[in-house]
Amino acid sequence: MRKPLVVALCALALAGAGATPAVAAAPSPTGADATTGTAPATPLTDLVNDTVGAVADTVSGLTAPKAGAVNFAGTVSLSNCSGSVVRMPDSAASDPALVLTNGHCLESGFPAPGQVLTDRASSRTFGLLNASGAKVATLRANRLVYATMTDTDAAIYRLSSTYAQIKSAYGIDPLTLSGTRPAAGTAISVVSGYWKRIYSCSVDGFAYRLKEGDWTWKDSVRYTSACDTIGGTSGSPVVDDATGKVVAVNNTGNEDGGRCTVNNPCEVDENGGVTVRQGINYAQQTYPFTACFTTGNRLDLSASGCTVPKP
Repeated sequence: MRKPLVVALCALALAGAGATPAVAAAPSPTGADATTGTAPATPLTDLVNDTVGAVADTVSGLTAPKAGAVNFAGTVSLSNCSGSVVRMPDSAASDPALVLTNGHCLESGFPAPGQVLTDRASSRTFGLLNASGAKVATLRANRLVYATMTDTDAAIYRLSSTYAQIKSAYGIDPLTLSGTRPAAGTAISVVSGYWKRIYSCSVDGFAYRLKEGDWTWKDSVRYTSACDTIGGTSGSPVVDDATGKVVAVNNTGNEDGGRCTVNNPCEVDENGGVTVRQGINYAQQTYPFTACFTTGNRLDLSASGCTVPKP
């Protein structure tokens, strides 16, 4: 799972050396951005994260690949992951905005296999980025709408701001979730708000089942090798370069060639055959969520066509 160990001194050393940051995946999430109240104090962990973010800006400016029309507008940085402000195909400007990231990026820890969380209070904050990757605002959630690591690896938060309010204040539109399944060969960009870096590659194919530790995901997107995502890219939107729509959410990769272990997922086919692809990275498709949200961006798990796991 693509999450960083947030160590500012290591990041600073890397920046001084002019090297691409190589960070390990943390075994559990941090909760540094889970704050409450209207005027919270700035904890030490937030200062550390801000320092790392500033270093990431410098490093990514030297190393980030350029990805055509795809940019950072609408993506967000979390304390431990990446994400994006998203809308469903039928969302209205007056709807409360949604943020998409991974289920394993929850501030409360990894959901257990089989666990689905819905409608939970949240005051999580997100750094909103503009097209060039500069942070222009801090957005705050009021609910965790949905989260799971079963069959998929996704979390969706509801913000206290509407799409129209974000657009009026910052000139930034949300990314739209595609309502259709991506195809093999599609040119894609993985846009990390945490590292302010864009990875460009193609959909190589799909894993019938992707198993990592105790978790199993279905119909996962497999990237071609050019998308060599690292810790901190978890939750990044995977954007179809041709349409500009989100088709998946980046979540993991096989780091060491291990077989079906944490940070070393394996592919399992319909007959139970196992394939290990060291250095290859994966995402979870997002089109199923478009059938699960109704008027006002309300989650309706009983809606026709909604196939995501249910509590």
